[in-house]
Amino acid sequence: MPSQVELYEQMSLLSSGMVAAVRARDWDRLTELERDASCLRDTLTTAPEGSESLTADLARKHSLIQRILDDDAEVRRHTEPWMERVCQFLGGERRHDPPQARSTEAGETAAGGCGA
Repeated sequence: MPSQVELYEQMSLLSSGMVAAVRARDWDRLTELERDASCLRDTLTTAPEGSESLTADLARKHSLIQRILDDDAEVRRHTEPWMERVCQFLGGERRHDPPQARSTEAGETAAGGCGA
């Protein structure tokens, strides 16, 4: 099984790909990468912490997590205004749940969803 640092590196590559996909408005690719990242996230939550408590490994993990969060913010800057317009068009109201609540609901994407 890959180490946690290796899993974070893979997630960082996926999140960078998601930024490229959203900038290109390649929604199919974005969705595919989002699914892959979700699977990796699930793997990461069950991955045992190894000997990665070394200062260099902790610093690397911190750097990767920050990059993933920055990429996520960039994706949201592109998708949330679009989702807001779709919700208004459909006559629904945008939910204002915390991001972690939205991301754990089945079938949701990183962009959130509309309430009925």
